[in-house]
Amino acid sequence: MQVGVRLPSDPVARYCLTRYAEELSSRFETGFDPALSLPATDDDLTPPAGVLLVAMADDEPVGCVALKFHGPDPAEVKRMWVDGEARGLGLARRLLVEAEAKAAAAGVRTLRLETNKTLTEAISLYRSAGYLEVPRSTMSDTRTTGSRSTSVEPVGVATANAGSSSTEQNDT
Repeated sequence: MQVGVRLPSDPVARYCLTRYAEELSSRFETGFDPALSLPATDDDLTPPAGVLLVAMADDEPVGCVALKFHGPDPAEVKRMWVDGEARGLGLARRLLVEAEAKAAAAGVRTLRLETNKTLTEAISLYRSAGYLEVPRSTMSDTRTTGSRSTSVEPVGVATANAGSSSTEQNDT
């Protein structure tokens, strides 16, 4: 598998983002409307504002993850998706590691993400990668109910705002 940067307008990237939204819509009791989630516009995911990584296997898109930069503030991990056929191969972890490396190269010291309690496998991945739950009040958008945060430095470095809260709503 190869992971590389794609513009959000690229048809392969668009396919991944569409599949991401379709999967969340099928898994959430109330569906998923990207317009109601925390924003991640094409401009947000285009350098230098952000970056979108797409995983390819045999010339087919099988996963994606994005970063949304906020200057000196923590960056956000967005739109993590792995095709059902590619699950169990370590691709989600690889995408997360690649995103963390891109963030570190951009000078980002802390990453944050939102996830939904329904996405138990994603929560397990983030926890095993050293992400810590932080209170909702540490996020800038009041619609969020929780987030996970970690340093892009070695896992032993905790964030200053680490705490505990439950994650009820929102996307990856």
